[in-house]
Amino acid sequence: MSRNQTQFWSVPYLELLQQLQTTPQGLTNDQAQQRLLRYGSNLLKPKKKSDTLTLLLAQFKSPIILILIFAAGLSLFLHDSINAVIILVIVLVSGLLGFWQERGAVNVVEKLLAIVRIKATVVRDGDSREVPTEEVVPGDIVIIQAGDAIPGDCLLLESKDLFVNEAALTGETFPVEKSISILPPEIPLSRRTNSLFMGTHVASGSGRAVIVRTGKETEFGKVSERLKLRPQETEFEHGVRRFGYLLLEVTLVLVIAIFAINVYYVRPVLESILFALALAVGLTPQLLPAIISINLAHGAKRMALNKVIVKRLASIENFGSMDVLCSDKTGTLTEGVVKLSSALDVEGHESERVLLYAFLNASYETGFMNPIDEAIRNYRSFDLSGFTKLDEVPYDFVRKRLSILLLRRC
Repeated sequence: MSRNQTQFWSVPYLELLQQLQTTPQGLTNDQAQQRLLRYGSNLLKPKKKSDTLTLLLAQFKSPIILILIFAAGLSLFLHDSINAVIILVIVLVSGLLGFWQERGAVNVVEKLLAIVRIKATVVRDGDSREVPTEEVVPGDIVIIQAGDAIPGDCLLLESKDLFVNEAALTGETFPVEKSISILPPEIPLSRRTNSLFMGTHVASGSGRAVIVRTGKETEFGKVSERLKLRPQETEFEHGVRRFGYLLLEVTLVLVIAIFAINVYYVRPVLESILFALALAVGLTPQLLPAIISINLAHGAKRMALNKVIVKRLASIENFGSMDVLCSDKTGTLTEGVVKLSSALDVEGHESERVLLYAFLNASYETGFMNPIDEAIRNYRSFDLSGFTKLDEVPYDFVRKRLSILLLRRC
């Protein structure tokens, strides 16, 4: 990728079109297919089936589980087949419980993602057509309008009253106005008003843009790549693992000590070994993994009733042990919804009159759905039968106000 394409917001669009070997009339279908093979699908990560075997084996990596499996093997060696079968059944049930819950969560997520296949409107062979987002390639001319998801990082070619919600990338709840311009190369992402980015969506207006980056090369894709690190071990998993190692150490010390004592008293060596191994089997808490899995699965079931999908059972205990949950002030972690607390006059006192005027202003608007106006409408309702609308000056992000002219009938 050339320097111009790396900092495409600082390049005149005609020069960028030449760099991308495309035109305002878009690519041909053959060119798009060739670029799809060259750049790959417009996905943050390749589609793949969940590895069922890996998920199943992951249920048996706990030190306690390994101790139990070792104890079962010793029981078989000591010809205590009944005890061995009991231990193996407990281990298997515990593992299958965890596997069943986590596999079910994975399936639910996959089904949710398959419900909607997002499409983008691009210009191919001179005509606009809808294609799946994953088939969008660099050089495509994309047509966007209110409600559309941006299919890749792109530079604006045309813009009409275009406002884009970029909360997923910048954390700002309010939409950002986009227009055609040339910006300095060092300008931060939140101020690149001539560019659109994957992971954002159009709040209002329309426009045309040329796709510059797709998939993992986008700003959203770079964030996704940074999040692909192995999930951190939860405190609960850490505690269970430490307990397992402690149990193993205590068992080994006791077994060695008892074996040494038996040898000191000149007991038969084979009998001493068998007695020490039998003690190791007896010290192992066979039901502990099953108890842990059953309790966590029960918690996952209760959370499912509240429409929460638990992908890792061990995360439930961590969630329940939280004293304080910290989040930022914007829409990245929160709902991204503005809520009204109270309406105050210029002296800082609660005012019914201020609330009425705000409600009238918000109720009669017909332009851009401002989040603040929506919060006012949801806070409280008034009777509008005595008012008639005469005129409106729509809300915009320059004037930053909505003006409504009303006639009040006495």
